[in-house]
Amino acid sequence: MVQKLEKELSELKEQLASLKKGNQNKAALIIFSGDLDKQIAAFNIATGAAASGMEVVMFFTFWGISALRHAKKKASGKDLISRVFGWMLPKGMGKIKLSQKHFAGVGTHMIKRLMEKKRVPSLYEMLKISESLGVRIYVCQMSMGLMGFQREEMIDYDHLKYCGVATFIAEAKDSQIQLFIS
Repeated sequence: MVQKLEKELSELKEQLASLKKGNQNKAALIIFSGDLDKQIAAFNIATGAAASGMEVVMFFTFWGISALRHAKKKASGKDLISRVFGWMLPKGMGKIKLSQKHFAGVGTHMIKRLMEKKRVPSLYEMLKISESLGVRIYVCQMSMGLMGFQREEMIDYDHLKYCGVATFIAEAKDSQIQLFIS
């Protein structure tokens, strides 16, 4: 009986040590949405976490990648489907729209002006703040391939990396906070 309890106690100690090791001061965010309001929320959380001393990793996938496309950069050698996706999806942070109440552009324009009036940083300013705070941005290679996006059409950002989901999972499993923004 005592040996069984000692064994269980030993196993519990190992599990506790494992949990402590994996619970780093880190936030891992998946950005699935390409909507302006959701991107603002993601960058607001990321900059707030980074400013409070947390390590932050943002994983952009599917529609979320549209915000990371540079407004003026072009990529050559795309097939028809890739060109169609390029035409259909917004190109850059300045072109993305609200998820609701867009009203043919009026709602998006109003929220941008309201943010300016209330001195809330724009999405582009939040990106620059994130960069200065060391927030790492990971772009999903699989999503890029499906949508026909190429690296040469993405924004310039010091902490940007192209990777697969396994890289993000490795980051997220050791994070205190994991968020999925869709």
